[in-house]
Amino acid sequence: MKYVNFDEEASTQTTDLFFMNEAFKEAQKALEADEVPIGAIIVHNGRIIGRGHNLTEQLHDVTAHAEMQAFTAASNYIGGKYLHTCTLYVTIEPCIMCAGASYWAQISRIVFGSEDPQRGFSQIKQRILHPKTQVVQGIKAEECSTLLKDFFLAKRNKL
Repeated sequence: MKYVNFDEEASTQTTDLFFMNEAFKEAQKALEADEVPIGAIIVHNGRIIGRGHNLTEQLHDVTAHAEMQAFTAASNYIGGKYLHTCTLYVTIEPCIMCAGASYWAQISRIVFGSEDPQRGFSQIKQRILHPKTQVVQGIKAEECSTLLKDFFLAKRNKL
């Protein structure tokens, strides 16, 4: 697994920013549905083949994370379970469950916005991603983090 900081990979910055904006739109859909505002998309050959946002409350399903929704949509589009030629864009660092799913799907790249120091996969000290998966972090990190913080702040203020 190779980590790349956003500012170190100039050749793909514009593309990654464009697709992260699409993932952010999915996060806003989750926010509108009063779900935790996390969004994800999967891209293959420059085309979005899977979209998802959190649906855990709506579906009463703890596994209905944005990434899982996007994996399912992309797999259905491709007609197979392996996404080894695809990139996952997600607004926050994937949790252990979603990182594990990316391992089994053999996703090529994971691009995420803000880190999740409490539940993100990088907190695990053992390999959880496929060895060939490249990780890019920090794209729209501030906006992604702010969206989540504001959501939880509003929830706490309602209590």
